Amino acid sequence: MHDLLMGAPSARLAVLKDWWERTDRTLLALFGALVLIGIVLCTAAGPVAAMRKGIDNPFHFVERQLVFVIPAMLVMFGASLLSLDQVRRAGILIGAGALLLLFATLIIGPEIKGSTRWLTFGGVSLQPSEFFKPGFAVVTAWLLAEQYRDQRFPGGGISLGLYLIAVVVLIFQPDYGQLLLLTAMWGTIFFVAGWSWAWIAGLGGFVGGILLFGYRFAPHFKSRIDRFLSPDTGDTYQVDTALGAISGGGLIGHDFANNPSVKTHLPDAHTDFIFAVAGEEFGFLLCLIVLGIFCAIAMRCLYHAARAQSLFVRCAIVGLAAQLTFQALVNIGVTLGVLPAKGMTLPFISYGGSSLIAAALTAGLLLALTRRQEPLS
Repeated sequence: MHDLLMGAPSARLAVLKDWWERTDRTLLALFGALVLIGIVLCTAAGPVAAMRKGIDNPFHFVERQLVFVIPAMLVMFGASLLSLDQVRRAGILIGAGALLLLFATLIIGPEIKGSTRWLTFGGVSLQPSEFFKPGFAVVTAWLLAEQYRDQRFPGGGISLGLYLIAVVVLIFQPDYGQLLLLTAMWGTIFFVAGWSWAWIAGLGGFVGGILLFGYRFAPHFKSRIDRFLSPDTGDTYQVDTALGAISGGGLIGHDFANNPSVKTHLPDAHTDFIFAVAGEEFGFLLCLIVLGIFCAIAMRCLYHAARAQSLFVRCAIVGLAAQLTFQALVNIGVTLGVLPAKGMTLPFISYGGSSLIAAALTAGLLLALTRRQEPLS
């Protein structure tokens, strides 16, 4: 990194050449494809969203997303240059910083749609939980690997403490979707680290208790569960409209010349329901391509994890990959009506700088961990 920023032109060129030769270019291409699909779909959904919000510039969201792409790509590239030791240190710093910001959301975060998940700095909104997840995955992988190396080190206990702190903050926000995603990612890392089924079963029981608590005391959460189990008990407009958009797209896309577009009636078409826009604009084929790319990312990461000699690297790769793919499955599952409604973005594709940059950070860390490089010191 120092040679790239401060070195002579020849040294910079050598760093870039070395990075290119040792980076998994298949994984890099898959991330790039998702970013390009996101730009295309934002161009399709952005004008409709701008019209619904009364914004004069129809390309307001498209232009902002293009602005977000630049720092996102820089973050991904910068993170991909890190050594394994630097990934570990970066994970600690990112996790600690994001955890502090998570607490800040409870104090100074504006209430949006009944929850305080965001912070605003100079007109730019930030969702700290998006950045906590990759930091937490790396830190947990390091803690469990250290405990495996030295049984006296309480890595699992420290990770459990961090997890419980984050759970409490997410309950108070409230954001049960991120809580479940964080839990699934954490359980996956524990499974790969070889922890007993008793721990994983206990984790499942704990999460079940949290869900029952949320169902009992969080009316918004209860309403979503009730509407999912019994659609006749409440408003299912967004999911119904999303399904209408996807079915209207057919195999290769909607016939806009002869039939009106459905996505114009979808409130969050450019964010949480961008997958429905993919289905309407380009049909089932693009939906299949998006699913295939996320599956390919998961398989490629599992391939690297299986070959990794270091438990830290193996757990970190699986944890970060689980974060991306589980989030994609939740977003797509909600759009298709097979999961309860939850405001969660589709990584790299949904509009939003916070989501895009956090996904790029996760991708950069994955590229660094899967790069052929020196072992941990």
